[in-house]
Amino acid sequence: MKVILFGASGMVGTGVVLECLDDPRVSEVLVIGRRSCVRSSPKLTEILKQDVSDLTDLEPRLAGYDACFFCLGVSAAGMSEADYTRLTYDLTMAVAASLARLNPGMTFCYVTGQGTDSTEKGRFMWARVKGRTENALLRLPFKAAYMFRPGYIQPLRGTTSSTTLYRALYAVVAPLYPLLERIASKQLTTTVKVGKAMIEAAAGGAPKSVLEVSDINALAARSG
Repeated sequence: MKVILFGASGMVGTGVVLECLDDPRVSEVLVIGRRSCVRSSPKLTEILKQDVSDLTDLEPRLAGYDACFFCLGVSAAGMSEADYTRLTYDLTMAVAASLARLNPGMTFCYVTGQGTDSTEKGRFMWARVKGRTENALLRLPFKAAYMFRPGYIQPLRGTTSSTTLYRALYAVVAPLYPLLERIASKQLTTTVKVGKAMIEAAAGGAPKSVLEVSDINALAARSG
């Protein structure tokens, strides 16, 4: 399976890259982003590009892929709805529309978030924009599209958040995670499980298009 991955320098994307490199079902990983994922493997090719919303110059290199794992995202904190829409909906849809045209047999996996608003009418701006993005992705002519809605994600295998406050939170939670997982498993997942679940969805499908935390964890368990 040949995979294109966006957002590989972030915490979730780094975790997904690591799982792709370890999984024998993944033969090639093409990472596209503004910053290097700082990984090396015979499977891995990296393209650094400041504006990933315009893939016109890369189109000759983007055909023939089986899956896209889209882990790119920004926090809505302090943003206007217009700016958040530009960096979330507009960017994601520009990438997805190009890939759907070039790879109609592709499976597209998109990381959104727990609480995303599929009605697009709720009170929370980020949830409306994410919901609009999910709905638009599901209308594109991919072989399949899956919306991943993780809640709390514990970083594993050396992955770290780029946000100082989050890094401190993860460091505090890490020793408590096994206990928290037993009492709140429907709210918690890990970077390893998200990566395994994406690969499993692309390789063997998933039972539904919108995947909540328990669905993500079940897919990860199915992958072994």
